[in-house]
Amino acid sequence: MGGRNARRQRMSGGHLRSTRAMVTSPRCGARTRDGTACRAPAIRGKPRCRMHGGAPRSGAPKGNRNAYRHGMCTPDGRAERHRMKTLLEDAWKLLNELK
Repeated sequence: MGGRNARRQRMSGGHLRSTRAMVTSPRCGARTRDGTACRAPAIRGKPRCRMHGGAPRSGAPKGNRNAYRHGMCTPDGRAERHRMKTLLEDAWKLLNELK
């Protein structure tokens, strides 16, 4: 059974369903956990499927903003904590001298 109807399947009710577009669409190809290639269709205009980075706003943000949470471990945050620590130590020294 070749030719034009090679990719048509019978649906319930005797209707024909064309699967040519689904079969010929480009595939994602990302590596899955078991080491095989992903067989999901790629998003139009992108090399990956919706689960592997083809969906809008998917994937990691630009730069390293995904690792930034609160700023406590940045150099500015560390310097601020150091200033606060020395200020508190000086305050405790002053209070102990006043006793």
